[in-house]
Amino acid sequence: MQRFTFAGRTCVITGAAGGIGGALAVELAKRRAALALVDRDTGGLDRVAATCRELGATELSTYEIDLSDGGDRHDLAAAVLDRHGPADLLVNNAGVTLTGTFEQNSIADVDWLLEINLHAVIRTTKAFLPQLLDRPGSHIVNVSSLFGLLAPAGQVAYATSKYAVRGFTEALRHELEPRGVGVTVVHPGGIRTGIAANARISGLDPDGEQARQARRFAEAALTMPPEEAARRIVAAVQSRRPRLVITREARAGDWLARIAPARYWKISELVARRLR
Repeated sequence: MQRFTFAGRTCVITGAAGGIGGALAVELAKRRAALALVDRDTGGLDRVAATCRELGATELSTYEIDLSDGGDRHDLAAAVLDRHGPADLLVNNAGVTLTGTFEQNSIADVDWLLEINLHAVIRTTKAFLPQLLDRPGSHIVNVSSLFGLLAPAGQVAYATSKYAVRGFTEALRHELEPRGVGVTVVHPGGIRTGIAANARISGLDPDGEQARQARRFAEAALTMPPEEAARRIVAAVQSRRPRLVITREARAGDWLARIAPARYWKISELVARRLR
């Protein structure tokens, strides 16, 4: 499959109001791509869109959509087709997380997370698939996580969604690559985004010490700028890499889960205690 070129190609990004999605929009604007940006945060979308236009992006549209609403996204696919023509690149980036253990999490909150992190990925991909199949050399990026490679305590719902995104993406790649559609799964480690600050408090006192500790720990682990993660994702799309693991910690976690699949969590806890 030839390298992906971005100029003039229609690129759809979910979760585009900030973080990795916003940084990806900016990177693709620099490459003169046509952008369709999706998020529920209209203020963030407007800011990202303004930055992209300053960089010369003239073919740009925004779509205010709450991906937790269970929609099939056929309306989004039709709107993008009408505005830009068929999609060439789909980036399923939007994601959320919960605080608390599975015992503490409510089923309603687990369902909310799965709707955004997993079902929206499946539905959006299904809605755009006819367009992508009609565009030789098109590409799909699904953003999983370090927690799609290993599953820590306190992240049952999130890890469930991200492992599922990984499996969905790998199986989809085996179907689509022979038909000329590239597919990449991305496993970011600690990227400096708002996902921890915006985590839903599930089963915990939002002002309690346990919730505050969870937020502090998550935010301390988010160190890589989203702009760097975006540059690596763009490079992976361009070179048609099937799998991208971002950050040294994520690569170490991937390695540990491979060599000690039943004991990696105990080993990681031991290492963390010694480092502290």
